Amino acid sequence: MIVLSMILVFDLDDTLYEEMAYVRSGFRAVAAYGEREFGLDATKSLENMLAHIAAHGRGKVFDNWLSTNGGFSRKRVSECMRIYRHHSPEIEMSSSTKSLLSTLRKNFHLYMVTDGHKVVQLKKVDALELKAVFKRIFFTHRFGLVNSKPSLHCFDIIRRVERVSWSDIVYVGDNPFKDFVNLNLIGAKTIRVRTGSYSKVVVSSVYDGALNIDTLDDLPTALLTVKPHVALNRTGQ
Repeated sequence: MIVLSMILVFDLDDTLYEEMAYVRSGFRAVAAYGEREFGLDATKSLENMLAHIAAHGRGKVFDNWLSTNGGFSRKRVSECMRIYRHHSPEIEMSSSTKSLLSTLRKNFHLYMVTDGHKVVQLKKVDALELKAVFKRIFFTHRFGLVNSKPSLHCFDIIRRVERVSWSDIVYVGDNPFKDFVNLNLIGAKTIRVRTGSYSKVVVSSVYDGALNIDTLDDLPTALLTVKPHVALNRTGQ
């Protein structure tokens, strides 16, 4: 029997779902805490946080919100971070992404490699019901920050477990600053989905995906241009 040894590896945030949906979900949880503990209107608190992140990025959202409402303290900021990270996120994948993954897993071994706080990423995976979809999910921070992307550490584990060459690995991600550079250099195949906060970023070919697609819906067509290695299965039949 002939088998295809091409292995598909996916990023999580802004690749399989919209990361801002998670951010909004976390902010709602913190806003609810503010209403419960300090009597602050949750709707207005959420608006404050979203306005701050739009103007200034994520750095000091909770500091600003608490300061604006006269309740700033380092302890309260820490509590906001705890609530944000440990809340059960209200996020979901699109129906087309769910369908795509269901189809792909019938034909390929699927893996995930994702950076980020271990608790946060696990809660996202649970909310999206992804454990049953992937053969294994790698939370890079469990291996130490030094092994987060663009480190090849987790990818090399996949390569060795699957007994394939680097050229048999296809990685699908969205962040051109870290997702592809080392994989490009080692000969893996890379596909960049132009979604999320990096969708308009222009980088050199070394950092970019070898292929660019607008949405995951375009992935099946992109995979047709990637010629997988064909080999006999391990029984030699």
